[in-house]
Amino acid sequence: MSKSSIQPALISGVVPDSIAAEVGFEPGDRLVSINGEVPRDLIDYRFLCADEVLTLEVLDAAGRPHQVEIEKDFDSELGLEFETALFDGLIQCNNHCPFCFIDQKPPGLRSSLYLKDDDYRLSFLYGSYLTLTNIPPHEWDRIEAMRLSPLYVSVHATHPDVRIRLLKNLRAGQILDQLQWFQQRRLQIHAQVVVCPGINDGEILQQTILDLAQFHQSEVPAVASVAVVPVGLTRFRPPEDELNPAESTDAIAVIQQVQQLQTQFQNQFGTTFAWLADEWFLIAGQDLPPENHYEDYPQIDNGVGSIRQFLSQFDRAANALPSQIPVAKRLTWIVGNTVENAFQPIVQRLNQVKGLTITLAPLRSDYWGQTMTVTGLLTGQDILSGLRHQPLGDGLLLPTLMLKYGTTQFLDDMTVAELSDELNVPIGLIQGGAEDVIRACLQDCVVP
Repeated sequence: MSKSSIQPALISGVVPDSIAAEVGFEPGDRLVSINGEVPRDLIDYRFLCADEVLTLEVLDAAGRPHQVEIEKDFDSELGLEFETALFDGLIQCNNHCPFCFIDQKPPGLRSSLYLKDDDYRLSFLYGSYLTLTNIPPHEWDRIEAMRLSPLYVSVHATHPDVRIRLLKNLRAGQILDQLQWFQQRRLQIHAQVVVCPGINDGEILQQTILDLAQFHQSEVPAVASVAVVPVGLTRFRPPEDELNPAESTDAIAVIQQVQQLQTQFQNQFGTTFAWLADEWFLIAGQDLPPENHYEDYPQIDNGVGSIRQFLSQFDRAANALPSQIPVAKRLTWIVGNTVENAFQPIVQRLNQVKGLTITLAPLRSDYWGQTMTVTGLLTGQDILSGLRHQPLGDGLLLPTLMLKYGTTQFLDDMTVAELSDELNVPIGLIQGGAEDVIRACLQDCVVP
């Protein structure tokens, strides 16, 4: 990567009372270099800013150059926030996985929504999954030199021919050699296996998990954990993809297969190691494992244990629920239909509060063409068509994970305000966990 291709990093925010605020940085300024080095991403920025004496080359919002001298404690944060973590652009995917969600979007959306991330830096910084198929030698050298670990890797299959078939990339067959590379350098990955029934389930899945387990046996395991996830398909996917959604029989088989391996790994490693995404249990109509099954939730961002954690958090937070509210109200809580049964105990507990009536609205996504839908994929159109003629009470409760990050837009670009107008009902947003659900239910209520 040549320095000429790296753009000055646009500063989007300055933390109040930080070093950067004290020396006069403002949003709209651009960072050019630190001690003469041009940072190509947030990783470089953090590394270079660890020094105690810094000379920053900066362009202000008008494009005028400035030099800023800073003395600080070692490792003290400057307090700068950037528009993007990548100052030299995104490393895009060169695979053609038929189950790629980007390829399963409808045509006509903004061009940025079709960018395929396969960037090891975003994997290190934010836990996004990459395939390792398009990393050139100098980037491998950087991963080693800067100890960028753990990374999050979409493995899908360790059998070379099957992985090549899934990724449609001849370099995909090198995965075991690449895992050996991590092991030799005492670096780690968390692995993901997206199961496509009829392609990488059954014996192939068994081989994949056991192969990955071979890299968990050293003092610093090269493979720290594995998440087994069902393929997600939409009606916009390519017609020639040969894929089938996971049905109940598939889910039951995968659960039984992986749970047998989990018992083996508990005896061998003292950890479950290979984890089943919550969706398998929902598809199979089975109860989720108990809270203590998930250890320290190593794959929670992959949907492993997130529902159980939510239920456990609610049980604890529910101790603070009032016995009644002064003004009765009825609310409709929108969720994907996959969690309908799992969330019933929450609704029953909320409805024990006298005066509070919560109705769960489990919806499927006709927009994506899914009969079973996770909450995060519901669109404004799905909610509108599902609730237009329903009694909604005094308001809707809507989890913000349905919205594009930092916006009030659904994945179909409808806004919360537009949905509220169409349904003629106020909408309260649920920002995060169980406490936020309770807070949203009790808004404007005075506890007696």
